[in-house]
Amino acid sequence: MKSIPRTAVFLGVTALGLVCSPGYAGETIKATLLKTNTIQLDTSQVKAGSVTFEVSNAPDTGMTHEFVVLKTDLAADKLPVKNGQVPESQFKKMGEVEDMAPGKGKHMTLKLAPGRYVLICNRPGHYSMGLHASLVVTP
Repeated sequence: MKSIPRTAVFLGVTALGLVCSPGYAGETIKATLLKTNTIQLDTSQVKAGSVTFEVSNAPDTGMTHEFVVLKTDLAADKLPVKNGQVPESQFKKMGEVEDMAPGKGKHMTLKLAPGRYVLICNRPGHYSMGLHASLVVTP
């Protein structure tokens, strides 16, 4: 008899969690790494919370790219570079999508707090070529 109330409480709490959960509600950003050595965003400002990045490497780039989200107040083109790469350990790294071949894409969902972020490709030399963009997350 004791297992029935425990099961009922567990199921009730589980159901409540499913109903109250924010789930996948949030913002979506399409980010495309282009042949012109830029990261094109369909928006440069989103609300805080769950943010999904739909990242794609344009088919004509001829290069494998990655996509890194860093929290920083520095301008997108002012990050330090050492040996051809941004030293990610100097920043709060929020997430990364690695190794996208030309014409391929990946998704990444992050929980972002209000603030300023820089989105980069950090493969050797790519940041310096211009593969970076700014993102502002508002309350």
